[in-house]
Amino acid sequence: MKSVRKALRDGELDKDTYERVTCADCGKPLKTKNDPETITTIRTCPDCGAEWKELR
Repeated sequence: MKSVRKALRDGELDKDTYERVTCADCGKPLKTKNDPETITTIRTCPDCGAEWKELR
């Protein structure tokens, strides 16, 4: 699983005008899953199901 920062650099993710991270393929804003046990947040595209991790 790639990080959000790497995916932004590679063009897999984009930021919209309000600085929300969106999937480059679908154009949808990413959903967030927070696990209180870990230091990462999982960002998921609701349409294609791709996942990226992000440090909190």
